[in-house]
Amino acid sequence: MDAQPHRTARYALIASLIITVALYVVPGGRVIAYPLVLLSTFVHELGHGLTALGLGGTFKSLQIFADASGVAVHGGSNSPLTQGLVAAGGLVGPAIVSALAFWTGRRPLTARIALLLAAAACLVCIVLLIRNAFGIAFVAVLGVALGYVAVRTKGATAQVVLVLLAIQMGLSVLSRGDYLFAQVARTGAGVIPSDSEQIARALGGPYWFWGGACGLFSVLVVLVGVWGFIRTLKPARGSAKLSQRVSIPS
Repeated sequence: MDAQPHRTARYALIASLIITVALYVVPGGRVIAYPLVLLSTFVHELGHGLTALGLGGTFKSLQIFADASGVAVHGGSNSPLTQGLVAAGGLVGPAIVSALAFWTGRRPLTARIALLLAAAACLVCIVLLIRNAFGIAFVAVLGVALGYVAVRTKGATAQVVLVLLAIQMGLSVLSRGDYLFAQVARTGAGVIPSDSEQIARALGGPYWFWGGACGLFSVLVVLVGVWGFIRTLKPARGSAKLSQRVSIPS
């Protein structure tokens, strides 16, 4: 029988936090964390494209570069509101994925399913969207790794991996927060207006205002995910009462 959800969730959270601290403290940890930075870029660009699709536009392609920058090409965004929402979709994308990962990471089974779906999404992106060699190589390795963890490891391991990714996506809102207040973006494809600047051009107002608004929204979304996960750390009332029962021999 599987361990109670609150126990496996607690283990996943503790292990993920230890790994996260190690990435920032152990010498060379930031080099090891490089794939996680690329992952946040990947999710960011997907946020643009998927928002465009959701608003009736098209998602044509995306590229991920070795300097951890990326570019998404989409179409059909004609109205100012749509253009602003598509630009914002990339900024809040990592936070939304973080919250979803926290919620699905509350139990080993749902963690497996989430990782398996993510691996399948990587394959779809390689076939339909990614247009540069580095991006294809990174997403291919990512998809294989996620699929392996989902299928070949214990449920608790899948839970640790998913919660670790949730934490990293949540932290990226802060660690890469300077981009929220940048007016230009320097990418492997050249210098282009930043997402905050694109929102400002579409909807009016200063770019830093929209960057701050997207940052605040992202923090709130991550906190919702963390709240949902923390709720799992508490044992259910029924199981708590059962554990308190003591049989007294006659």
